[in-house]
Amino acid sequence: QVQLVESGGDLVQAGGSLRLSCAASETIFDFNRMGWYRQAPGEKRELVGDITRAGTTNYADSVKGRFTISSDNAKNTMYVQMNSLEPDDTAVYYCNANKYMADYWGKGTQVAVSS
Repeated sequence: QVQLVESGGDLVQAGGSLRLSCAASETIFDFNRMGWYRQAPGEKRELVGDITRAGTTNYADSVKGRFTISSDNAKNTMYVQMNSLEPDDTAVYYCNANKYMADYWGKGTQVAVSS
């Protein structure tokens, strides 16, 4: 069973930066793709962005130019560098991994951005 553990969430002021990490219990090279999702209170979970095994990244329009997703195979970890944070970025951020048609989720990490 794949386990994913997010970390790095915090309370920051608008305009600030955070880097979230998602540590996997096994080699991430076996994952077809990994992604970051977020869910704000009262809202549906939405895709922030993802990265394929080949290293191709994709982002939601709302975070393009501000967020950057990367991965480190040696550390079995995916990251998202979040810059120019806005209050609308406040949410629980979840890590997702897809392997052999199965999806795995972490428990999330809270990001709060104050105005």
